Order: sequence, then C-alpha cells, then structure tokens
Amino acid sequence: MLVERDHIGIFGKMNSGKSSIMNLLTQQATSIVDATPGTTADTKIALQEIHGMGPVKLFDTAGLDEATGLGEKKRAKVLADLKECDLVLLVIDPDTEDFATESDVLEKARELDKQILVIYNLFKHSGAERIALVEESIPLLKFHRKIELVAIDEGCRPDLLNFILGNFISKNAKMELLPFLDRDEFYVLNVPMDDETPPGRYLRPQAMAEEYITRHWAWPVSYRMNLGKARQGDPSERARFEGFLNGLGKRPKAIITDSQAMDLMQPWTPDDIMLTTFSIMMINYVSRGRLAAFAKGIEAVDTLGPGDKILVAEACNHSRIAEDIGTVQIPNFIQKHWPGVQIDHNFGREFQENEQLQSYKLVIHCGGCMITAQKLLARIRDLDSIGVPYTNYGIFLSYAQGRDALRRVLLPWGIDYVPTA
Repeated sequence: MLVERDHIGIFGKMNSGKSSIMNLLTQQATSIVDATPGTTADTKIALQEIHGMGPVKLFDTAGLDEATGLGEKKRAKVLADLKECDLVLLVIDPDTEDFATESDVLEKARELDKQILVIYNLFKHSGAERIALVEESIPLLKFHRKIELVAIDEGCRPDLLNFILGNFISKNAKMELLPFLDRDEFYVLNVPMDDETPPGRYLRPQAMAEEYITRHWAWPVSYRMNLGKARQGDPSERARFEGFLNGLGKRPKAIITDSQAMDLMQPWTPDDIMLTTFSIMMINYVSRGRLAAFAKGIEAVDTLGPGDKILVAEACNHSRIAEDIGTVQIPNFIQKHWPGVQIDHNFGREFQENEQLQSYKLVIHCGGCMITAQKLLARIRDLDSIGVPYTNYGIFLSYAQGRDALRRVLLPWGIDYVPTA
C-alpha cells in the first residue's frame, strides 16, 4: 500500500531558529544556520522517516518578515508552502519584541484548518520568562499546544519528537466507518425522510453506510419509519416495523437510525439487535475515532443552570425547515428541561470566527458529514485547549431518552459508558 508523506512545515520570522529545528529533526546540517537575517533564501525540503509517524516531508521556510522586494517573493512562496502542509510548527523566539509575523502565520494557518504546534526556541534563559508576554500579545496561542526548548541542543530532540507524535494526527490514519460490521449479516438503515430530506437521493451518511455495508459483503436494508403516526401512538406503525424485522428471515445485526427517531427506536428495537445512529457514526468517522470524547462531553448537561450558554454548531448551511434538529428539536428539549439556558448557533465557518468559545458550558456539534476531518479536528483542538466540553447530536438525542439509551448506542463502537450523575 502506498503511504502518502505527511507534510510538516517550519514557520516563523527571520532568525527565530527555524533551520535549527529542521536540523534537530533530521539530525544533520540540512539547513544552513547563520545569524545573518534572511539566510534561508528559499524553502529547504527534506524527506525523512520518523519512527512512530512514518514518511514525512519537512519544509524549512524563509522568514515572513523580510522587508525587501525579494522578501515579498519569499513570503509568497512561504504562504504557498503553508497551504501544502499537514502540520505547522510555529517557531517563536520570546526574546524578540514584535510578534506580528507569528500572529500572521497563526491566522492564516487557522483559516486553512491546519494542525499547529508552537515551539518556543530559547536563545537565552530569560526567554522563558517572556512567554507570558508573548501569549498576551498573541491571543490565538491559547488554542495550541506548546513546547519550550533550545533548538541548537541535540538533547532536546527526543522531547521535540514526543511532542509532535503526541499531538499530530496523520492523514494516513486508517478509519473504518462501521468497525462492528460482520459479513453476511443484515444491517437496517432507518430513514424517516422528513420535510428536509432532498428528493432523488439519500443524505450523505445514509449513502455512505449503504455503500460501506455492501462493499464489505453484508446486506444493507432501508426502512422508512412514519414518525408522525408512531408518535401519535398508532399501533399499526409499530406492527409494520415488527413485521419488517420478522420478514427478513434472519435477525439484523444492527439498526442505524436517524437520531431524531431515538425516542421510538430505543423502546422498539429488540435487545438482541445493536442500535446506533447515523450522527454518531459520522462524528466517530470524521473525528478519526474520538467518539469517547464526545460521549464524555454529555456530562456537562447535568450541570447546566440558568444563565449558562450552549453552542449548537452545524458544519454546513443547509436550508432549515419544519422540525430541524439543530434549530428546533434540540433547543426545545433544552428549554423544557433547563429553563434559562441560553442557546447560540454557529453555521459553517461561524465557528472558526467565534471569539466567545470560552464562554460556553457545552458545544453540541452535528455529525460533521459535510466537512473534512481536518476541519472538524481543528474545532476539537480549539475546544480541548480552552477546556470546553463538546458532544454530538446523536449522543445528545440518545441521552435525552435516558442513560440506558446512550449506553446502548455507544456499545457497538466498543464504548461501555454511562455518564456520571
């Protein structure tokens, strides 16, 4: 199997120690190190294998703060390299005075949803004492992991490698959509098709599940539940569902349901059939297996009180009509059970531009089916860094049916979890 190299770029201003970081990683004089400003005239590239990570392509870029005609050409090249990188290493000399360049790199890298790690390169012992001043000057640093080291000290290499390995998520990480799938088993897709369902096609999570199940030699079977009749207590709707299950001839291994139908699917699904939701499937897949963190975040719900703020985050800007989950169903449930809680919404890129993230008691995120893993992981990193818990539509709507319902939808993913009271 061909493994694509992860691209790691080293960025910062002139004489911050970028080339020394390059040489520390490669363990050789890959880049020229000199006190003369602008020594790195063009991006220096090195191909390397890093144990625990695999093949990487390292970019030692020119300083972004060279105020010459050539400097402008260098800047254009560096910004082009930034777009190509999977990981941005921002090198900062805290003993300097002006941090406009570092702020510029951070803003542009965050706009591109890049993974960012910050390296404080200490030329003097006094540098460590100035880090608080640096972070006051660059507020966005609060969202990113940092390390302090001396780039010319070879003894700092193990710490640097462990720092990168402990925080970087490779684009080569393999992720299964439905890891509990078994060959030659039935998997039911419960697709209610409400007023927001577009004609002529399945929604992306439904289509992805159907394709994945088929490709792995199992049998996807779609079922359309009539939510209106079921919620009105019409016994014919449950009888129709039970007749469907019995008509398969073989017990389905699992049911994957639209999250908004959990109030029905939890009591209707027999105990010997696994149950989960499309939203949970997608958030686990797009977050590269971080479902447990989203499950843990639901604990914040039990601490809500009047005046607390919740952010409901949707990654896309679809047209919202009727009983939309994010703008109607979840807010109605919250207002009923926790009166006085303020509910805000972010759609699309509004999340990245929200300067009030620290003020929220909880973020409830959609399944993330219309964004990349890179974009979702950027959001998770921000929330982790400022200590704001987050959960997901499917987890929230399952928890709304009780702790047993939440435990049930997580068990197929190997997570046996019940929130603490």
